[in-house]
Amino acid sequence: MTKVAIYGATGYTGFELIRLLLSHHGVRITALSSEQFSDLPIDKAFAPFRGKLRKVAFGRMEQMRSEDVDAVFLALPHTVSASVAGEILSRGIRVIDLSADFRFRRIPLYESVYGVAHKTPALVGQAVYGLPEIYRNPLRKTRLAAVPGCYPAAVILALYPLLAEGLIEAKGIVADCKSGVSGGGRGPTLGFHYPEVEGGVRPYGLPQHRHKPEIDQELSLAAGRNINITFVPHLLPMVRGILATCYATAGAKVAGKDIENAYRKHYGKEQFVRICPADVLPSTKDVSGSNFCDVACRFDGKSRRVIAVSAIDNLVKGASGSAVQCFNLMMGFPEDEGLRSAPFFP
Repeated sequence: MTKVAIYGATGYTGFELIRLLLSHHGVRITALSSEQFSDLPIDKAFAPFRGKLRKVAFGRMEQMRSEDVDAVFLALPHTVSASVAGEILSRGIRVIDLSADFRFRRIPLYESVYGVAHKTPALVGQAVYGLPEIYRNPLRKTRLAAVPGCYPAAVILALYPLLAEGLIEAKGIVADCKSGVSGGGRGPTLGFHYPEVEGGVRPYGLPQHRHKPEIDQELSLAAGRNINITFVPHLLPMVRGILATCYATAGAKVAGKDIENAYRKHYGKEQFVRICPADVLPSTKDVSGSNFCDVACRFDGKSRRVIAVSAIDNLVKGASGSAVQCFNLMMGFPEDEGLRSAPFFP
């Protein structure tokens, strides 16, 4: 069995990692770090896991540095992962990082977005952006995966085929996104406190949400030219899910069939990206609790407008599910191991 540790295991992404890995036939969770719940049984933090992992207790991260494991998932706050990843990698252990610390190709960009000096800049060039639908082969070879942010995962998967095939103009792209409150994390903050959110919808993070530079980076790489989108996230009164509705202008000679063919070319054989039928549009309800991304694209030939829509579960495909998918590629497991469960319904 492949032994894994999860650092920062008591947040929502930590919970999802545990939930997914418990159904993984090749994995044994041997260590879970938590500063708040150190030395307590797992059900003290997560009652749904009562009776599971009886031999595993939470410990402080410093206590786990010597654990004999094959891979470590870092579900730590941004700017913290960079301080521990190097030591883990030096022991020959693979790292799957769910923070933003290794997502950016340029260190000055990361430092400007997160307001800190990068603690291990030498590792940035070793990291592979953890979106398997685009970087599958590099992920098989890397020892450090940088899992995308939740909004970037939704927006990139919605727009990637259009930009990779040169079907839309670089200017004027708008990503209008809606997210549930779990994206704000498990720690209580007033802006994401459910009684403050219920019954209303509001935008936030304008004009420069910290996920925008990450989105621009990856879309620019897909297009082979500079992409600078307008990104507007909104908070909805629901627990989980992201819906990304993206608007762009088609090239002069682009037809609807070209757009359809682009999505089938890039996603037709993907396990976790589902192209919706012609009479169906993505819904967060249809992917809840799963690693699926549902996509659809519509083209208005008169206005030349292209509308690409994607739906993901922000905690699964937008975080822990993609992390497990990366882990499977890095360790040689079937890509869908631990990820085969159907969406929650109702």
